[in-house]
Amino acid sequence: MPKVSIVEGRIFHIEGFQVQIMASDKDVRGDKQLPKQYDADRALKNTATVSSWKQLRFYRQFPGYDVNVLYADGAIARGNTTLGRVRDSYMDDAI
Repeated sequence: MPKVSIVEGRIFHIEGFQVQIMASDKDVRGDKQLPKQYDADRALKNTATVSSWKQLRFYRQFPGYDVNVLYADGAIARGNTTLGRVRDSYMDDAI
């Protein structure tokens, strides 16, 4: 069973953005274990929204948990934001 910090790292590696896994509206500690690893081979397309990523990828794999998708500056991305815009914030931060 992987730790939350490992799952969050894998999501960043595959999807290209940081997330904050939540339970009961609180951040889940990084050393807590989750039942499985994030299971995706490729990033969801840039035109998909944060809400669609949550529904299609996160909630199906981790029922009972919530997640915040984060911009590079740590701000929480709204549901109607495209994943491309979130990913671009990490590129802008590197310049």
